[in-house]
Amino acid sequence: MATLILFNKPYGVLSQFSGEAENTTLAAYIPNKKVYPAGRLDKDSEGLLLLTDDGGLQHRLSHPDHKTWKRYRVQVEGHSSAAALKKLRKGVMLKDGLTRPAKVKNIAAPKPLWARNPPVRFRKNIPDCWLEIEICEGRNRQVRRMTAAVGLPTLRLIRMSVGQYQLNQLQPGEFKILTV
Repeated sequence: MATLILFNKPYGVLSQFSGEAENTTLAAYIPNKKVYPAGRLDKDSEGLLLLTDDGGLQHRLSHPDHKTWKRYRVQVEGHSSAAALKKLRKGVMLKDGLTRPAKVKNIAAPKPLWARNPPVRFRKNIPDCWLEIEICEGRNRQVRRMTAAVGLPTLRLIRMSVGQYQLNQLQPGEFKILTV
């Protein structure tokens, strides 16, 4: 039996247990130090982070060969055009190569949504919109780089699911322990 922790990683928290004194890490939230992240979320991203004590499970959840789909809600600067969405759906050329095609659609602003500290910058003259993006890769800052490549810089990124595991009602800093 393996332990799997579903954690709602708050904005500004590193996806690791150690770090520089000025950084908040998983150690501030997760009492079990015998688990390791299955994939990562960058410091500026929020949402579902999976941690496990089983190396095989960690590999199946995070390695691109297993094509585990990850779903994100992404607030972007600007209005998404049909052309930008089409590019994301076909795959975007990044410095490290062409991404796999993403599943993407426009969505309404998520409700309810917890406040972020610091809040997303608001610009009166620049619109924003929300997208739901699903990818089955895990390159460094991939969703942010993909949206930027099509002219829609990411303002806020929240991972909602990894494979069958869902964020559901977990609030930032909360976690749920499963035995799998």
